Amino acid sequence: MSFLKSLFGGAKAPAAPAGPLKSLEHAGFTIHATPYQEGGQYQLCGVVEKEIDGVLRSHRFVRADRFPGAEEAADFALVKGQQLIDQQGDTIFK
Repeated sequence: MSFLKSLFGGAKAPAAPAGPLKSLEHAGFTIHATPYQEGGQYQLCGVVEKEIDGVLRSHRFVRADRFPGAEEAADFALVKGQQLIDQQGDTIFK
């Protein structure tokens, strides 16, 4: 019976992590890796945060890259977050 449930969409999807899988400080910003499961793989996703004038600003990014494991997706999300910061700096929040 469980085979039929999974075949017709009745199977439960694994729960997404409750919080960031990994975090990293880079150039005054904090990067949180938040990959999520999509189509049997993990989608590269993350959040870049920085406190500016007492206000915590954040920018969520999602890329088309998918990985077989959450750890690998999280590692690449941290790298992509660093690239975004290096390229855009504070303008990432505009």
